[in-house]
Amino acid sequence: MKNLISNVKLLGFAAILGLVTGLMSGAARADGDSVKGELVFKKCAACHSATDKTNKVGPYLFGVVGRKVAIADGYSYSDGMKEYAATGAVWDEAALNTYLEAPKTIVPKTKMGFAGIKEEAQRADLIAYLKSKM
Repeated sequence: MKNLISNVKLLGFAAILGLVTGLMSGAARADGDSVKGELVFKKCAACHSATDKTNKVGPYLFGVVGRKVAIADGYSYSDGMKEYAATGAVWDEAALNTYLEAPKTIVPKTKMGFAGIKEEAQRADLIAYLKSKM
């Protein structure tokens, strides 16, 4: 009986250790890889700049992480994006992640025609890249 209890305790400890390790590796993935994110940004580069404050078809994304929505100097935002900004929204990592997955779902009346980035790892990498451009 003692051996059974010891084995159960050991298995329980191993399960908890596995769970913690899994959560830690998930957290590491959530941070993203800015080098990979630069490659993902190529999908955005035709319409956005991340290296300076130059507006293109879309607003510049230089310094976007942590910035209030719809405040890029000199850019004429759609009514949909202005309405979203009026909620007090900020482009923090969580908001960017949600928006980048399905932009039209978050801001239906935006000018942006991009369908989104479905892969979570790619979004995390892209956000890491944008964070590096502050």
